[in-house]
Amino acid sequence: MNYPWLKNDLEQLLVRRAQLPHALLLHGQSGIGKTALAQFFAQSLLCEQPQTHGACGDCPACHWFVQGNHPDFRCIRPDALNEDGDSADTEENKEGKESKEKKKASQEIRIDQIRALADFVNVGTHRSGVRIVLLYPAQALNLNAANALLKMLEEPPPQSLFLLVADGLDRLLPTILSRCQKIAVGLPDPALATAWLKQQDIRNAEALLAEAGGAPLAALALNAAAELRQMQGELLTDLAQPAQLDALRLAEKLYKLPLPTVIDWMQRWLYDLVVYVQAGRVRYYPTREQSLRTLAQQVSLGAVMDLARQVNQFQMIARHPLNARVQLEALLLQYQRALSRPA
Repeated sequence: MNYPWLKNDLEQLLVRRAQLPHALLLHGQSGIGKTALAQFFAQSLLCEQPQTHGACGDCPACHWFVQGNHPDFRCIRPDALNEDGDSADTEENKEGKESKEKKKASQEIRIDQIRALADFVNVGTHRSGVRIVLLYPAQALNLNAANALLKMLEEPPPQSLFLLVADGLDRLLPTILSRCQKIAVGLPDPALATAWLKQQDIRNAEALLAEAGGAPLAALALNAAAELRQMQGELLTDLAQPAQLDALRLAEKLYKLPLPTVIDWMQRWLYDLVVYVQAGRVRYYPTREQSLRTLAQQVSLGAVMDLARQVNQFQMIARHPLNARVQLEALLLQYQRALSRPA
């Protein structure tokens, strides 16, 4: 495990090896390493020479797991997250690519992915141990897939563990939540996370960590995404001047980015604005404190809090917008109307 802040969480999971439930749900903020934690735990369960700290890393089972071909392990995730999610380049596929644009990979976990587990969970294990299904992010389950998974959780196959990972619980069916043992994975200590980022040769580690909400892997991704950070900077500069904000022009620039990412930037900006109005502090964007101070003097707390609630509602449907550009235009116009009026 390369993430020192997850050591205690891993120890708590390893204690459960002797008495496993049929379903575990790891949940917490995005960018803290929950999926890596779940993968390491799964490997430790399949390891044939387990150690007190987890998997041995040397037995045949560990080698199969690392290579991605352990017979008692399945990973379910959206096609968009699969490194090899595209179809093989057969002659037929190549002809199709020449004639039309390749279909965009799905952001959802689909019902056919869950149904495909039937043969896996209903046969005996190959190594006389546990059979593991790792599913992430669980909030990507569409409704049909969630209902299909629920049927499996209601009648769990023997010697099977469903290991779910989610960024939050609010977008999961209550019936699925009720059939999982839930484990909250918290944010790391800021000093530990900052020290780790500095070991990765990250400059401005403190500011990046704050901007990522305390999540070190999200901070690492921010550092690597120079173009994305430039777009974020343009958005924050425009948000600081709502009266001059050109919503249509800005939406034209941003709509090709993942809509949940853009809305997340706005949520954090509004959080900082609310906290600055109330307490004069900044959490996510310390480098923008001057802009937040100026804006805080011009807006009413009630208007900002109402707007923040509306933006949160936008986020709930952001992964399935009918038209991302139209949704973004509407959101920016709403922001402009709410905050360009004098307090």
